[in-house]
Amino acid sequence: MVTEVEVRKALEGVMDPELHKSLIELGMVRQVRTEDGRVEITLALTTLACPLKDQIVGNVKAAVGALEAVGDVAVELTEMTDEEKRHIGIGVPEKGAVEDLNVIRRVIAVMSGKGGVGKSLVSGLLAMALRQAGHQVGILDADITGPSIPKMFFPDGAKLGMSPLGPMPPKSRTGIQVMSINLLLEQEDQAVIWRGPLVSGAIKQFWGDIFWGTLDYLVVDLPPGTSDASLTVMQSLPMSGIVLVSSPQDLAGMVVRKAANMARQMQTPILGLIENMSYFECPDTGKRHDIFGPSHAEETARRIGVPFLGRLPLDPEIARLCDAGRIEDYVSEIFSPIAQDLARRAPEAQRSTFMQMHAGQQ
Repeated sequence: MVTEVEVRKALEGVMDPELHKSLIELGMVRQVRTEDGRVEITLALTTLACPLKDQIVGNVKAAVGALEAVGDVAVELTEMTDEEKRHIGIGVPEKGAVEDLNVIRRVIAVMSGKGGVGKSLVSGLLAMALRQAGHQVGILDADITGPSIPKMFFPDGAKLGMSPLGPMPPKSRTGIQVMSINLLLEQEDQAVIWRGPLVSGAIKQFWGDIFWGTLDYLVVDLPPGTSDASLTVMQSLPMSGIVLVSSPQDLAGMVVRKAANMARQMQTPILGLIENMSYFECPDTGKRHDIFGPSHAEETARRIGVPFLGRLPLDPEIARLCDAGRIEDYVSEIFSPIAQDLARRAPEAQRSTFMQMHAGQQ
């Protein structure tokens, strides 16, 4: 019969994939019960919203299941107390300087997982459509190392403003507030060579230390991938939902499914999927051409189980206007109904599971 000592000894070899220390050393193993070949383990994670919790549970089951006389391993998850987190060097997130002064009703993040599919374009078009509908709108450019939003909205550049309550985002010609790391750089092509913690810290500052005032919608333009920036946004901001952006290639659909899986693990609602660069319409004949092959968007949306919101064409005019900082001059009859559909689907911003748990402890 296996003993608790043997189980804990086996767990010394199971590492937390983010903290790179064993679960035993971190004090995550709360309780071990053994009876008739069955082992029941209670693990205390730093947060129940941890995107790697399935990996941790799998590693625990593999390590303990390899012990002689163990037939079944059950793992129950709970969360560390604030004191336990502080003991291992993880603090409860603090609010930004003006976070309580901002009233932001809905937060919509635009995500793909893959680069080059047009997330920034969709973010800009969504902000424009919502502004044209009479809403107060802001854009938070969370692509810290590859920002492009200011270039699309400010033909002559822009800088952060100041107020008695703190730094303020500049407003575009139609009144859209924009916050991006490029507004803080001396030159727009200056490289931002930062590791993950600095990227996450910048996003949190854009949210809590910038005076946005009252917004009906804050659109967050996420960088490619499912790493630090996306994780920070989903954990730290009160999300209304995610908009997924894909392109016709099946490869893009596969990577978008990864992003959808991340959103689900983080318990963030997915509002729907948009396909960009879906086709090119010849101005002379009106004939449509599938430049990147046949569309897979509806199939991808069906596999993910989310609404398919629509297709956007390849349009040289939008590229020209974005390069000139005049995206707000673009007129799109196609995107307006997509934006209206998104606005209906986006609920009032809700605190993420991560934030709800800490709110109850404060």
